[in-house]
Amino acid sequence: MTYTKSIVALLVFSMLTMPLIQAQEVGIQLYSLRNQFKKDVEGTLKIIHDWGITKVEGGDTYGLPLDEFLGLLKKHDLEVVSVGASFEELASDPEAVAQKAKAYGAAYVMCAWIPHKGDDFTIEDTKNAVEVFNRAGEILDRSNIILAYHAHGYEFRPYGSGTMFDYMSENAEDFYFEMDVYWFQHGGADPLAYLNKYTDQFVLMHLKDMEKGIKGNNTGSEDVETNVVLGTGQIDMVEIVAMAKELGIEYMFIEDESTRVVEQVPKSLAFLKTLEDQ
Repeated sequence: MTYTKSIVALLVFSMLTMPLIQAQEVGIQLYSLRNQFKKDVEGTLKIIHDWGITKVEGGDTYGLPLDEFLGLLKKHDLEVVSVGASFEELASDPEAVAQKAKAYGAAYVMCAWIPHKGDDFTIEDTKNAVEVFNRAGEILDRSNIILAYHAHGYEFRPYGSGTMFDYMSENAEDFYFEMDVYWFQHGGADPLAYLNKYTDQFVLMHLKDMEKGIKGNNTGSEDVETNVVLGTGQIDMVEIVAMAKELGIEYMFIEDESTRVVEQVPKSLAFLKTLEDQ
């Protein structure tokens, strides 16, 4: 276990024994506003600022030079605390990924997809991913950057006495996980059960609710319009947010991929506000 992993485990234990858990910070995944960024980069950053959000997850400059984009982030009081990296980047050049995270000043790198053939995600894909993530995570750790894998549902296919996700969790030595509650539930997993099972492995979270009546699958694919205002769908956001607070998950990012994102995010923030004292 690396030094960073030991420190994170200690922090989680400390938070579990504290008499009062402070609310973790709510940010937004910039991909939610990908369509707005295409039209007006600075105007979109201003929208996020006006929502009262200060922490974001990103990694794309939306066509601008990095220095210019960083300047706009600073102008609108936005801090990138987590950046995305592809599986291919982590496999071929994790040092470059570390430099990218440093350029943003980010403490986390997240990967959101493991390449596989069609809908056929296999245990061989899983084992290869674990090897890549452990190797890349060790390199990122040297720069005090934490790697987190974001599951998309296909990882919950059965393997042995559990699932492929269980295999990943049990063999994660130098990386952690970002729970997207939508994709966990959509893939047939219970987000609360996994939070309780792996209390020291989730360091980030995506808050995304799923329209009532939608039946999930384990392909990692669904219509983005099934993303609804937090608290109005079929996912138990109240209990999940409470558990995330108990575990000390540092950042919970709203991710709303629907075309209604600009209208829905303020309502989702209002819902989260009602949970602050719970």
